Amino acid sequence: MNQPLAYVHPQAKIAKNTVIEPFVNIERNVEIGEGCWIGSNVTIMEGVRIGKNCKIFPGAVIGAVPQDLKYEGEETLVRIGDNVTIREYVTINRGTRANFETTVGNNCLLMAYVHIAHDCIIGNNVILANAVNLAGHIEIDDWAILNGLTAVHQFVKIGAHVYISGGSLVRKDVPPYTKAAREPLSYAGINSIGLRRRGFTNEKINEIQDIYRILYIRGYNVSQAIRYIEANMDSSPERDEILTFIANSNRGIMRGYGRMPANSI
Repeated sequence: MNQPLAYVHPQAKIAKNTVIEPFVNIERNVEIGEGCWIGSNVTIMEGVRIGKNCKIFPGAVIGAVPQDLKYEGEETLVRIGDNVTIREYVTINRGTRANFETTVGNNCLLMAYVHIAHDCIIGNNVILANAVNLAGHIEIDDWAILNGLTAVHQFVKIGAHVYISGGSLVRKDVPPYTKAAREPLSYAGINSIGLRRRGFTNEKINEIQDIYRILYIRGYNVSQAIRYIEANMDSSPERDEILTFIANSNRGIMRGYGRMPANSI
C-alpha cells in the first residue's frame, strides 16, 4: 500500500502488502518483501534487497554509496534478511568491490542512529544498540549484542554470543561467547546469562569458561594457551569454534585482564 506522497521508482519491486508511509523515497533496483512497514521520510537507494516482515522507522537511509574513496561506482548491494527492525536514522551503506555487498541477517534489531559501513557482514539475531558505529569490512556473528555508543574499527571480527559493554572502542577481534568491557577493551568473563537464555547447559557453559580461564587468566600467551587447550581439552563444537576464531584472527584478539601466574590455577 503506497501513499500518494511517497515516491517509488517504477522499476522497484515491492510486495503488495508492504506499507509505505508518506514522504518515503525508494529508488530503482530495490526489492522489498512481504509484510514490511516503511516509515515516513525513509530513503531506500538503489541496490537494496529487504526480506519479509521488516520495519524501518522514520529517517533511516538504506543503500547510500560507500564512504570509501576507493569506491568507483561499481554496482553493489545491501541485503537485509527477514524480521529485521531498523529504528530511526539508521544508515546502512552499500558494499564496494571488496565484497560487493553489505549484509544484515534475520531477526536483527538496529536501534536509533546505528551506522553500518560498506562490506560489513552482520549475522542473525544481532542487537546493535543506540549509536553503535561500524566501520567497513566488520563481521559480527549470530546473537552478538553491542551496547550503545560502541565504535568498532574496520576489519574487526566479533564472535557469536558476544556481549560488549556500552561506550566501548573495539580495536581487536572479540572471540565468541565472551563479555568485553573496560578501556582498552578487555576480557570480562563469558556471556553466561546470554548462553543460558539460549539453551546452553551448565556443563557446556563451564566448558567454555574453562577454555577462557586458560586463554585469559592463567598467564599463558595466546600460542601457549592454544597448545594447552588442544592437548588437554576434548574436541567439541564450542572448543573448536573458539580455536578456529583465534587462528583466523588477522587483527589479534582483545587483551586479558588481571592475569594470574600460569601455575596458580
